[in-house]
Amino acid sequence: MEIIVLGTGTSQGIPVIACQCAVCLSSDPYDSRLRTSLLIREAGTTMCIDAGPDFRQQMLSNAVNKLDAVLITHGHKDHTGGLDDVRAYNWVHQKPMDIYARESVTEIVKREFPYAFGENKYPGAPQIILRKIPYEDFTIGPVRFIPIEAMHGKLPVLGFRTGGFSYLTDASYIESRELDKMKGSKVVIINALRHQKHHSHFSLGEAVDIIHYLQPERAYLTHISHQMGLHREVQQGLPENIFLGYDGLRINV
Repeated sequence: MEIIVLGTGTSQGIPVIACQCAVCLSSDPYDSRLRTSLLIREAGTTMCIDAGPDFRQQMLSNAVNKLDAVLITHGHKDHTGGLDDVRAYNWVHQKPMDIYARESVTEIVKREFPYAFGENKYPGAPQIILRKIPYEDFTIGPVRFIPIEAMHGKLPVLGFRTGGFSYLTDASYIESRELDKMKGSKVVIINALRHQKHHSHFSLGEAVDIIHYLQPERAYLTHISHQMGLHREVQQGLPENIFLGYDGLRINV
């Protein structure tokens, strides 16, 4: 299984003119973070987890010429805002794009992109098939996924496990029975917004505690805000098997 980390940032971590913090002014490419997203290639199937506003740029930067499906963790715009750009894959593959999400999220997608679902669609509008993620295991092609329930503040979000890899972003709380679905993973990617506690995201310390409980061979942190600090400085303080993620990171599981 090949994993490409397409983005590790948040809407809080995008450099803007008004921001003069060290991260936003950094020339280190590891400090340049697009919105959080992930690509999985397995058994000839290519899937993306989340498609935020940076989706098109991420696909072009990583030369993703084939895409079979998109999984959505939750309905916030920084994870769904790029779905319009699946139209390029519609044209290349000559078929609609399968979008997997919980029913509450599919309703958000319909509301945000109504022109993709009308009876008399504009020619060239994105072609999307919404597929509801069940509460049990499901498959995309030959690839089996285990959905993992968590909370993003008061909002339910999904993580996913496939084989020896588990992924969870935008979470601030997870029940033990859901967390245990990730046990035995060789590689874990989990969100860590900043050092300080946050109402809807894990802090660095909370993420590290979860990783210590899961005991994967390697773990990577994602959904990182500029408040976390410079990549090189944060990495120096992490345990030897935990790494601050960066855009373009490639992992084989």
